Amino acid sequence: MIIVTGGMGFIASNIVKALNDRNRTDIIVVDDLTDGSKFTNLSDCEIADYLDIGEFRTAIAQDSLSPPPDIIFHNGACSVTTEQNGKFMMDLNFTMSKEILHYCQKHRSRLIYASSAAVYGKNAFPEAGQQPQKPVPLNVYGYSKLLFDQYVARHLNEYKGLQVVGLRYFNVYGPREQHKGPMASIAYQMHQQLKGGSKIKLFGAYDGYAAGMQSRDFISVHDIVKVNLWFFDHPLVSGTFDVGTGRSETFLEVAKAVSEAHRVQDAISFIPFPESLKGNYQNYTCANTNKLRAVGFCEELRPVAVGVKKYVQSLIESEI
Repeated sequence: MIIVTGGMGFIASNIVKALNDRNRTDIIVVDDLTDGSKFTNLSDCEIADYLDIGEFRTAIAQDSLSPPPDIIFHNGACSVTTEQNGKFMMDLNFTMSKEILHYCQKHRSRLIYASSAAVYGKNAFPEAGQQPQKPVPLNVYGYSKLLFDQYVARHLNEYKGLQVVGLRYFNVYGPREQHKGPMASIAYQMHQQLKGGSKIKLFGAYDGYAAGMQSRDFISVHDIVKVNLWFFDHPLVSGTFDVGTGRSETFLEVAKAVSEAHRVQDAISFIPFPESLKGNYQNYTCANTNKLRAVGFCEELRPVAVGVKKYVQSLIESEI
């Protein structure tokens, strides 16, 4: 049996679909369906059961899941980086994650969980081969993810060969993110701007970066799924890994890829850098994929010019 938490969300629903493509339907999805629109993410998938997040936490606390799962893909979290309710964030992202980890330890269930590049905050991202700097998150979301990564690391000697994998996702884009609103990828938001008849809006110059030249490590959700399934297929590999392409590409490059998908020109404009973000903004992110490559993951990860363009083309086709 496989459990996927946050299974109706963006990344996890893509994992469920990929498992279905492998003829795995023995999947229990855990989520909070307060936002009922998320059901569409699994409407083309087959699962064995659904548990509300409250039912699931009670079940693992009372040890009433039968049989215990072989593996848990834990993606359930509050991913709203602007959320200020620290008590809510820590309960969902830290305390629940500990509950799942302890359950997995007890039943020898493998655990692959979603961490985040938000743990790094404004600290410079190292070049390939250099030592990473100490993570300094900018918000309580990043802090909640970092705290669980640190908790997992402190208890490494207790796992006794049990697979525990943390994946620090960078900027993910792709299908099944439509419910995320302002937290959807910048590629999706740019598509929506052009679809609505506006130009793509990029931030102007700030903090030494020219207009539109702030950059991120943008990664397709299809590649995120590849990484998850690689660890699924390699149960002896554990650790915490950056998951990005290893390339930092500018917002301007994303805008150009979206414009090409729409077959439009002169579709980009610039707005003043928001005062509210000054001092709390990552101008640059880039995954260090050395550790991921060192354990044997060798698949190619698509650049923005390929991945974003193909994604937006699929959005346009689905809306015709």
